[in-house]
Amino acid sequence: MDPILSTVVLSLVIGAVIAFVFFRSYLLKQRSEVQTIAKPDLHSDPKKHSKPPQHVSRKSHSKSHAHAPDKDSNKRHHPLDLNTLKGHADSVTGLCFSPDARNLATACSDGVVRIFKLEDASSKSFKFLRINLPAGGHPIAVAFSDDASSIVVASQAMTGCSLYMYEEEKPKTANGPKQQTKFPPQIKWEHHKIHEKQAILTLTGSTATYGTADGSTIIASCSEGTDITLWHGRTGKVLGHVDTNQLKNNMATISPNGRFLAAAAFTADVKVWEIVYSKDGSVKEVSKAMQLKGHKSAVTWLCFSPNSEQIITASKDGSIRIWNINVRYHLDEDPKTLKVFPIPLQDSSGSTLHYDRLSLSPEGKILATTHGSTLQWLCMETGKVLDTAEKAHDGDITWISWSPKTIPLGNEQVVVLATASVDKKVRLWAAPSVNSS
Repeated sequence: MDPILSTVVLSLVIGAVIAFVFFRSYLLKQRSEVQTIAKPDLHSDPKKHSKPPQHVSRKSHSKSHAHAPDKDSNKRHHPLDLNTLKGHADSVTGLCFSPDARNLATACSDGVVRIFKLEDASSKSFKFLRINLPAGGHPIAVAFSDDASSIVVASQAMTGCSLYMYEEEKPKTANGPKQQTKFPPQIKWEHHKIHEKQAILTLTGSTATYGTADGSTIIASCSEGTDITLWHGRTGKVLGHVDTNQLKNNMATISPNGRFLAAAAFTADVKVWEIVYSKDGSVKEVSKAMQLKGHKSAVTWLCFSPNSEQIITASKDGSIRIWNINVRYHLDEDPKTLKVFPIPLQDSSGSTLHYDRLSLSPEGKILATTHGSTLQWLCMETGKVLDTAEKAHDGDITWISWSPKTIPLGNEQVVVLATASVDKKVRLWAAPSVNSS
């Protein structure tokens, strides 16, 4: 080969190799720079990404739970706020104290009923019994039947509402009550589609002690329609039906002695029925007794006095009324209005608000009321405000109830108010001093 041609070929090969090395180095450098720019963009601000890496969300989740107690304790700014019952994974829709006030049952939209042991209202944590409802339904209301070992649960499902009575079985042992083993509560009776496909608004129970009543617990389930059904707590037997004939119900409840059933509905009038008992103690019939007429707009809620002789009503007309129902209605004697109080709650424009819930303390002196997330205590004697918690919860309050008896609070014995909310919490509150009115 010609020496000149060989030199040219060798130069071309060497040039190609040098060019290849140069461009490879250049491309690697560019790729490295692209990766260096891209990586910080992926991790610098996880909030910009709709789906962050799974490990990031888990870390964030556990972190928020770790700080939850501190955050919650900072919110306990109201002097009457005693404690918070945690553990619910969704809205708490109902609650109920056991007759001895040592247990508090809650209904939660996460599908679980929890029965908290209230050994001391100031405890840092509370033990609770967990009841998982049958698949497809979630509890919306609870009511104890007879004692703390049995409870009636209203459940909402796509096919309608159901009632379940759970009872805790006590083990039979030859050695007597020394054995402490307990079995989980079992379903003793159940009813399905009890108000067709209509939702249950309230579920309340009372011990029947009036007249010849045998002391059984009577349960009332109130539908969103116009019907109300009475049940025998222990057996699940239907004791009677009533129809309010008032377009739609707001709520219904039974008097503490089991004599009367009263309902607040779409209209301004409150209808009251008497539960009549036979000589053997069983329910004979449910008959119309009286109507409470005086409000100018719909009654949103009502409750009975501890002696079952008075009814307290709250209306959208901006007033609270106290009625005497201890009258000879069978002789056409009408119930009498004892007191009328203006609702002492206004919005920012000065318009009077209505109350969503009422609950009267066991001694009958303090009326607890709610509107949205606001909790207010009134003096029953004067109607004046004893105290107000404007943001008692981080969402609407769904249910309130006073403990029927005192429970321990450190070295004291106190009556407490329990409130449930869509914020997944249940709070315990002390009673304000009546003298402050």
